[in-house]
Order: sequence, then structure tokens, then C-alpha cells
Amino acid sequence: MKRIQKHPILEEKRGEKVKFYFNDQELFGIEGEPVSSALIANNIKIFSIHRKADSPKGIFCANGQCSNCTVIIDGIPKKSCITPLSKGMHVQTLKHLPELPPDDHRLNFSEKKEFSCDVLVVGAGPAGINAALELAKQHFSVILVDDKEHLGGKLVLQTHKFFGSIKDCYAGTRGTEIGKKLAKQVSKYDNIRVFNNSSVVGIFEDKKAGIFSNNKHYSLINFKGLVISTGAREKSLVFKGNDLPGVYGAGAFQTLVNRDMVRSSKKIFIVGSGNVGLIAAYHALQAGIQVAGICDILGNVSGYKVHADKIRRMGVPIYLNHTIISANGKNQVEKITIAKVNQNFQPVLDTAKTFKVDTLLIAAGLSPVDEFYEKACQFNFPVVKAGDADEIAEASSAMFGGRIAGLEMANKLGKNIEIDQSYHKKVEILKSEPGDVYPKQEIELKSKFQPVIHCVEEIPCNPCTSVCPNNAIQLVNNKRNLTDVPEFYGECSGCTLCVAVCPGLAITLAKKLNNKYAEIILPHEFQPNFKQGDHISLTDRQGNFLEKGKVLKIRQNKKYKTWLINVKTTLQNATEIAGIRVQEESITEPLDETDFSYIPNEGIVCQCEMISAGEIIDYIKSHKVRDVNQLKQIRVGMGACGGNTCSTLLPRIFKKAGVEWSEVKKGTKRPLTREVPMFAIINEKVVNDNE
Repeated sequence: MKRIQKHPILEEKRGEKVKFYFNDQELFGIEGEPVSSALIANNIKIFSIHRKADSPKGIFCANGQCSNCTVIIDGIPKKSCITPLSKGMHVQTLKHLPELPPDDHRLNFSEKKEFSCDVLVVGAGPAGINAALELAKQHFSVILVDDKEHLGGKLVLQTHKFFGSIKDCYAGTRGTEIGKKLAKQVSKYDNIRVFNNSSVVGIFEDKKAGIFSNNKHYSLINFKGLVISTGAREKSLVFKGNDLPGVYGAGAFQTLVNRDMVRSSKKIFIVGSGNVGLIAAYHALQAGIQVAGICDILGNVSGYKVHADKIRRMGVPIYLNHTIISANGKNQVEKITIAKVNQNFQPVLDTAKTFKVDTLLIAAGLSPVDEFYEKACQFNFPVVKAGDADEIAEASSAMFGGRIAGLEMANKLGKNIEIDQSYHKKVEILKSEPGDVYPKQEIELKSKFQPVIHCVEEIPCNPCTSVCPNNAIQLVNNKRNLTDVPEFYGECSGCTLCVAVCPGLAITLAKKLNNKYAEIILPHEFQPNFKQGDHISLTDRQGNFLEKGKVLKIRQNKKYKTWLINVKTTLQNATEIAGIRVQEESITEPLDETDFSYIPNEGIVCQCEMISAGEIIDYIKSHKVRDVNQLKQIRVGMGACGGNTCSTLLPRIFKKAGVEWSEVKKGTKRPLTREVPMFAIINEKVVNDNE
């Protein structure tokens, strides 16, 4: 089984090992984990065979948003990524359309429970939790609903240290720990009731919400106000082979690796150099998975430079002005091909490179999940939205955005609270795009350790200034806010706190040993595979190899879970060395022969119904389509995902067909956002349960 047994940050996943069956083959998994994770841990990537061309399908979102992971579980088609594994479960590959099981017995009526609250908060990520906390402080009764087992949203997946401010949003702390801290705060309020493992599946005109809990129970919640903090869903891309098993959303990969501790891949390639893509590469390396590279169609990295630099130092190349051409393989991804693009973003095919990988991660942006907000506005309910459902940004800004949303809802329900204007200013700073890049501060080494700061881009971050006991690291006053770059002034005590806390691993300590050699202290967030006396590969800030350095000492800062590696280097390179190479260059080399056939119209837009870009474009042109609902004639948006995946791609498809998106009537949303079985909603007796 492909489990992660050893991780530099996370503990091994624990739970009862249970037997289950896949296509009558006896397998083992961990009770309660998603069926999809148990299958992938057993090296199974093909979950279904589509009726169209017998195409194999595998997981994409791992979040219940699409339908790629549907299998037959105990005779019923279910999304395996949101169905918990149980002992003795029988799982089968879904082949074409599922058959209705022979079942003619009468359904027992399910007990329908109703709950009431002042405010229903949908989504318990950093924004939703902070909204709930602010409302609870104002003595409102709050019900907080989330579809996951643990509160924290995507924080549960984040093993890296967060940027921002230590005082305001836990900067320097790993996302996994921030999630626990926020959940602990929620537990202190008796007027917050938490429904985890529960999905809000509908918002209704009579101020009720339907929730489906633990894959068993359907209940109704009566509310006065709504806070929508439902996060975002990952965008897909259209290219040849985009439907192959092994093409994942980056968030799905993080879920498998960091939540479920499944080594889902041997070698990956990533499309997209935003923070999500850069962090996915970091998470892969920590899990012992090789990363062949990252590509981005733009000419500059979309995420933070310190993220990109640390990934390059670890040995991962970033191909800018490149796009994905194709994913190739018989039944799953075996190779991927990228190529440079010209000034019109069209691929230049004679620049193509092919890499042998088994997984392709799509980190091409996020789309807000705000359908409930739109529905509440339609019904004229008191409603606010927060976090990624409002605007895609970092979790640090979502925390403040959630606080503001909670206070705004309190005012909508009759309070008269003056919201601290500094909250709005902090949100704007924390979600600000990377700013100017400055030359690195020049440091003349002495016989005592002093920091060498490799962070040169304006981003909202200050942990290094906060932890320095001598206040020797200060933000320069260019923008006069949190985004200013740090520089060293004064005396260094050599405590190494700045090295350990830095989210970008962008600070080292260095001192002069003699006229030829120096000693440096480097941060390292991997289990060291070297020992004292070994010589290790050292790189500059952007990942260029500089020299082999001798390891003098290895220790760990347990508070920040960061290894500190003392290395002897040449004096000449001491202030340029910024990191330790994690994987060798040979891992990232492309194949000698390029493997592709560039036919972009073959790319699948509607994954559920396997409708290609070419088919949709032809239909739009021939039928003069100006209403998305017309595309349902060819089954676009009619699949089990409810149009969640293809809807984000349609603006580009219409544009390619010569139709401006502004001229197109948007598609009608389905009444329920997730499948609810008949046994859960057939009921007569109502039980009020607000205790």
C-alpha cells in the first residue's frame, strides 16, 4: 500500500485497518477515510469507464465537486471522495451508466429534525470560523456547518508556515496548527453549534437550509441570517488528455497527501506558478514524491517570489512562458508535454518538451463557490459572504475578512456596531499582490553570526521582525506597511529564531571562520538524509548550484518544526548560499523524444458527459447559441457534478466560438448541490432539536 510512513511535519495517519473489496479483490484501508483514498493507497487510479469511447476516469477534485471519482459502493453509485470506508464494503468500477439495484421493499420514514439559530455560517474555513466567533461574541446563536471532519477548511492541508503578521493572523505558524487553534476557540463558545461531516445542500425561500449529515441524515435549519464562506473550486483546463486518470486538481493532491497521508504519485508535473502550484510542489517533495517541474503561460511567477525561490532551491525548475500541450498514456497519465508560447499565447510546437510522470496537477486558479449567496440575495435574505467565496486571496486575509463579515451580519440583524476600519486596511494589505523587487542587502561577514536575508520582494510578512530578541531585523520604510522587505541592522545574538520562523525559508545565518571559509546555518523542512561530516549540494536563492558544503551540525527547532543545518562553506559563496538541493537535476530532465499531437479541440470541457471543446464550439456556431441552457441539448452541464467543472470553462469556449460572454444568458443552477438519498428525505414526523 502507498502510505506516507514518514513525514517531516505530519504524523502518520492512524486508524483501524479494515478489509474491503474492489472488483472482488480483497484490499485493506483505514476505516472512515474516503473510499477514493483507500483505492489510491492500493494503487488503483481508474474508478470508472465512461460510456463514451470506454474512456477511463479517475479522481480530480477530491472534494465532492465533480463526479470523476464515482464508483459502485454496495450496489449504489456514489462519489468515492466523500464516502467513508467501512469494514466489508464492496466497491466496483462504474462501467458506463449504473443499473438501478433490484430493490422493491418499502422505505422506512426518516426522522426529520429541525434546528434553529440566529445565523447559519456555511463553511468552517478561516473566514467562516472567524465570522462565527465575532457573532458569538455579540451573543447570537450560531450554527457552523462544514462538510469535513475537522474545522479549518484548507488550513488542514497546509504544512507550510504562513505569511502575514504574527499578531494578526498567526504568521510563522503552519496552516495545520492554525486550524487547530481556531477550532479550539470555537469550542469555548456555548452559542456556537458545530455540524461537521455535514453539507448544506439547499437554501429555501422560507428561510430554511437543508443539510445532509454523515451520509445518513437530512435535516432543516431555520435561520435569520446567512454567512456564506464556502471557499472555492479548482478550475480545469482544456487540452488533449485532460480527462486521463492522473490529472488532478492541486487541492485534490494536497488532500490525498497531507490529510489522508497517501503517496498518490511517484513523479508529478504542475501547471500554474501561483502560490497553490508552488506549495503543491513543496508538499510533494515533503511526501517523498518527485517533481519534474512547474510551467506557467505567463512570463513571471504568479505567486510569492520567496515560494518560487525555495522551490527552485529544492531542485524544481519553473518554465515560464510555457503551456501544457497534452497528457499522454494508455489508461492513465504516463507522459506530459509542454511548449513555449508566443506573444499571442499560442504554443510554439518546435520548443516542446516531454516529461515522464504519472501525475499532472492543475493549479490554474480558483472559482468562488458562491451559489448560496446568489440564492439568498434572490430571496432577499440578510446575507454576507467571506473568504474565497467572496474573493480569492490568502487565508491570512480570509481571517480578517471573516471577522468583518461576522460584524456586518450582526449589524444586518439589528446591532449597531462600528467596525474597526483597521480591519479593512489589514485585509487589503494581506491580500495584496507581490510588489517591487529590491537588490539583496549586502552583508560583510564577521566572526559572529548575523542574518543574511534572501527575501527581496514586497509581500505581507513580518515574522522575522517579530521574533528577533534584539529588534535587529526591521522592515524598510518604502511602502510603510507590512509589505516592506526586511533588512538587518544592529547586533545578532545568533539565536536562529529568524531562520526557523521564516515562511519562505529565506533567511540564513553566516559568520566568517577565516579568510577562506565560513559557517552558515540553513533552514531545512525535510527529514535530513545526510549526517554530520557529509558534503551536501548548496544553491543560491534561485536554485543555481554553488558548491558542496560540509555538514557541521544538525538540530531541530521543535516549536517551528524546522531543521537547522550548520554547514562549512567557502567565504566567497557564504552570503549567496540560500538552500539545500532536495532532488537531483536528473529527475527533472525531459525525455529525448517529444510525445504529442496538438489538437486542442479534443480537450474535454464537460468531464461528466465527455463533451469536447470542438463539439461545443461547433454547436454554438451552428445553432447560434446565446443561452448556456441550450447546451444541455448536447448534455453539457447535465452530469453528476451539476455543471461545477465545465461552467468555469464556458466563457473561453464561447469566446473561441466568436461569442462574447456578456451576450450569453447564464445556466440555471440545480436546486440541490449534492446528492441526497431518498431514504434520508422521505419523512413525515418533524422533531425540533435545539438543545
